[in-house]
Amino acid sequence: MNERIGVYPGTFDPITRGHRDIIRRGAKLVDTLIIGVTTNPSKNPMFTPEERMEMVKKELADMGLDNTEVVGFDALLMKFAKKQNANVIVRGLRAVADFEYEYQMAGMNQQIDADIETVFLMADVSLQPIASKLVKEIALYGGDISPFVSPAVKAQVEARVEKIGRRGDY
Repeated sequence: MNERIGVYPGTFDPITRGHRDIIRRGAKLVDTLIIGVTTNPSKNPMFTPEERMEMVKKELADMGLDNTEVVGFDALLMKFAKKQNANVIVRGLRAVADFEYEYQMAGMNQQIDADIETVFLMADVSLQPIASKLVKEIALYGGDISPFVSPAVKAQVEARVEKIGRRGDY
């Protein structure tokens, strides 16, 4: 039987408890889960790709998963997946809006390479509202992000906010 290799792509800026949940559950479905940390300048990243990769590696070490690895990429997802010998793309869904976007992406990806399947995992109900973009916004305005990220990630985000400056201080 062929090895099942999955790719869970994302910017992970920063990695959240929601991401960790999808990684934990996705790792059960495949022999190897590659967390593909990608660039996406349109998302206005707070951390460099290297910083995000290191953050994800530390979270994985904390999770104790032995069938995961972190690989950075700046390419078309399906080309990256093919290069990793992946046969599954793992995607997390939080809401109906996610489904519409991801459904369209899965269809496009299937047109590019029909040998690679997309698997959707519904986010845990308690984690559905969490989005990296919102975590950054809360942090930038001095809010508490501890319900959304691990203590280690919280410390990194807060240190970055101190460096770039908090917003909304009157």
